Amino acid sequence: MSEIAKIELDGKVYELPVIEGSENEKAIDISKLRELTGYITIDTGYKNTGATKSSITFLDGELGILHYRGYSIEQLAEKASFPEVAHLLIYGELPNQTELNDFESSIKKHTLVHEDMKQFFEAYPAQAHPMGVLSSMISSLATFYPESLDPNRSTEAKNLTVHRLLAKLPTLAAWAYKNSMRHKFMYPRNNYNYCENFLHMMFAMPTEDYHVDPIIVSALNKLLILHADHEQNCSTSTVRIVGSSQANLYSTVSAGISALWGPLHGGANQEVIEMLEQIHNDGGNVDKWVLKAKDKEDPFRLMGFGHRVYKNFDPRANIIKKACDDVLQKLGVNDPLLAIAKKLEKVALEDEYFKSRNLYPNVDFYSGIIYKAIGIPTEMFTVMFALGRLPGWIAQWKEMTENKEPIGRPRQVYIGKTSREYVPLSKR
Repeated sequence: MSEIAKIELDGKVYELPVIEGSENEKAIDISKLRELTGYITIDTGYKNTGATKSSITFLDGELGILHYRGYSIEQLAEKASFPEVAHLLIYGELPNQTELNDFESSIKKHTLVHEDMKQFFEAYPAQAHPMGVLSSMISSLATFYPESLDPNRSTEAKNLTVHRLLAKLPTLAAWAYKNSMRHKFMYPRNNYNYCENFLHMMFAMPTEDYHVDPIIVSALNKLLILHADHEQNCSTSTVRIVGSSQANLYSTVSAGISALWGPLHGGANQEVIEMLEQIHNDGGNVDKWVLKAKDKEDPFRLMGFGHRVYKNFDPRANIIKKACDDVLQKLGVNDPLLAIAKKLEKVALEDEYFKSRNLYPNVDFYSGIIYKAIGIPTEMFTVMFALGRLPGWIAQWKEMTENKEPIGRPRQVYIGKTSREYVPLSKR
């Protein structure tokens, strides 16, 4: 017999079904609570509310588990390519060689963007934040592909939009950077793979050859995989609720980019670099700032340590630490900020204060260091996050639309003024 939750209101007992997921997660189904009782629930920030049932990502913060479609993040980051993981998230299975070839070939056919979009870039000031530029550019793609506005298109037509988006976001992201530098845009090259092509468009110059370093490519591939999806976070929930109105995929993902732009969501690795700069500008005394972090009366906090979801350790951090070490060793970067970062890492891994509080370096700590080392400016960090998260957003949108989920419409408890009479302006 299925479990039942009981709630007593106004002397009456109501029974609500309990749902159990494939990983033994349990939820009380309150979808008919208002219909049965006239009551709603309050859950500010939706911290305890399941807005959907999903088969994409499983996350256990207590045990440090992250799975995409049942595959551990450790195996995928070690053995898979980013396009493989994108296919897994979007279509539910890892591709065979033929499927992967077709998938990558289709994406490569659509990496170019319309030449008219160059004029959009030219209208932005050089100091325009690349996330604002990227969000606008992605939304504007719908005007170049008006057929994407039809929510009842065929599966083939929807797949074309998905492949276009996967292909064009790296181009537009790299061009946003080039535009901020007032450099000439570099066109995509289809002899490169997904990560190589992005690095080429970011750093190549028309007058010189650019060597795509395989160590950097490998690190970027891992970073994109680690960020590809993370359950029902702020930007993913935004994508699902915007998509629930049957908005086109381009504007839906644009909304996700805007949500990710917020410093409480996608800006953590940027905050890591800003913290390192703060310590460096103060003289670089790491011990002094560690003591400040331990002082409860001091507002200073170490950025990139611990995680609001992972209570013991971030499984992604263990993976990217090795890639971070490889990049720093390969590049031989002599950067005082990176030296400070390594000192902080050593303290956090050895100091009992941090160990007892699970204040371990997380994925944002290491990703910020890698991006800094390979020359990506801090204002582009969140763009890199969006580049990795794109397949997850698409997968969540696809799942929601295929399940024909209803338009999102949260409730509220009104706490404002009660009914009042209008007073004419002359009497106020």
